[in-house]
Amino acid sequence: MVRQTMRMLVAVLVILAMMVIVQSPAVAGKKDNTLNIAWEKELETLDFYFQTAREGTILSRHVYDSLLYRDPDTWEYKPLLAKSFKWIDDVTIEVELRKGVAFHNGDKFDADDVVYTLNFVSNPKNKVLAQRNVNWIKNAEKLGPYKVRINLHKPFPVALEYLSGQTPIYPKEYYAKVGPKVFGVRPVGTGPYKVVKVVPGKAITMVKNDDYFDGSPKGKPFIGKINQRTIPEVTTKVAELITGNLDWIWLVPKDQAEKLAKMPNLQVDFAETMRVGFLYFNCVGDTPFKNIKVRQAVAHAIDREAIVKNLVGGSSRVVHSVCYPTQFGCTDEGVVKYEYDPEKAKKLLAEAGYPDGFEFNFHAYRERPYAEATIGYLHAVGLKPKLVYMKYAAMREKWQGNKVPLAFWTWGSYSVNDISAITGHWFKFEIDDFARDPQVRDWLETGDTSIDPQVRKTAYKKALKRISERLYALPMFTWVTNTAYSKDLEYKAYPDEIPRFFLTKWK
Repeated sequence: MVRQTMRMLVAVLVILAMMVIVQSPAVAGKKDNTLNIAWEKELETLDFYFQTAREGTILSRHVYDSLLYRDPDTWEYKPLLAKSFKWIDDVTIEVELRKGVAFHNGDKFDADDVVYTLNFVSNPKNKVLAQRNVNWIKNAEKLGPYKVRINLHKPFPVALEYLSGQTPIYPKEYYAKVGPKVFGVRPVGTGPYKVVKVVPGKAITMVKNDDYFDGSPKGKPFIGKINQRTIPEVTTKVAELITGNLDWIWLVPKDQAEKLAKMPNLQVDFAETMRVGFLYFNCVGDTPFKNIKVRQAVAHAIDREAIVKNLVGGSSRVVHSVCYPTQFGCTDEGVVKYEYDPEKAKKLLAEAGYPDGFEFNFHAYRERPYAEATIGYLHAVGLKPKLVYMKYAAMREKWQGNKVPLAFWTWGSYSVNDISAITGHWFKFEIDDFARDPQVRDWLETGDTSIDPQVRKTAYKKALKRISERLYALPMFTWVTNTAYSKDLEYKAYPDEIPRFFLTKWK
């Protein structure tokens, strides 16, 4: 009833907005060269290293620079803050740095900033949240004013991938002085945009960095100002877009995105992304999901194809391995594919000792309709899940505290096109691993550290096969990000789920 009421409200808003659009010009954006955007998630901090939200990654690519840049069209690694780079051996990378680059506060960029940043974030005592992004770094050494050496603990075949986005460089003197907490609301980078105002959890204002250095593969930004607002309510976000108060929104529900696509002043992208959704069972806590037959019952109870077709839409597809199909090492060859079979699910529950089902909390934080549909299928076989819909940070805290029996997670791999960016986080005994399978961990470790591509693929294949056989997690489907924006905007959506507003311009 609530969802039906919300859809009716959106339909009314669309009709009213179309009347307004016909009668008056849009008020946002192009006229004053200001891009007005909104997303739903509240950023905990603007310090990239102490958050794990997709929105934090987006902001990072605009405010900060890394040593390298991965071209979103060709996947080629290009020098960014680096002038050049080369492997010396399997565990050593040397980087010549670009001269003439300045941070937003005027500090000159040089080797000291690179060495300080990489040594700070790779030190476990500093408790960077996404350890997978940095724990492969042993240390960084200064070889000269504009030359550094990066030493690895062991061979790490995707080091360049992480140096091209997951390791933004901070100004040494400023960061050492203010620390992560202050930096999180007054950040300073070298990127194409600089932050000039932060209302924590509500709004961020960025302006074009007029002094952004020549030769950056990101290019000079076109749009003068970006106003970001946090708008938790989808209906509010949609209404503001169609009345012209916003120029760009994303994560628009399928039914609403389809309505927006019919409006003359808007355009919508229904683009598949590298993000995958999966149900993760708590296999180590005191829950019924320690029983593999219960996990199998859940898998057979859900019609994933129907959810993809009727709810997700776009180019989404069901996946059978916990990874995105293009990622190096991702395969569904040999993995168990759990077909939709509700009668089999009921039988498995009875065999597990739960013929009448049982009650449990089903946690989710994103795209509530997907979670609600999944819960509907579970109810149909006799299970009694209760939806606990939370903000990401709150759910993550409960999960890590071993207080969640089953959760609907999504993971975009930080846009890293390598399986290690997802399986390494969830199945290698890190804080979010509730499978704790040493065999899986060891295979993944082999894949994550070998420089032989075939050895890596073989190890990952074994790990994925065991994850599916033991059903620690049930892969659901690839995520489609429905992005709606003004037709005055020249914008391109990329599979890595990183909007690049520095490449965006007005028509």
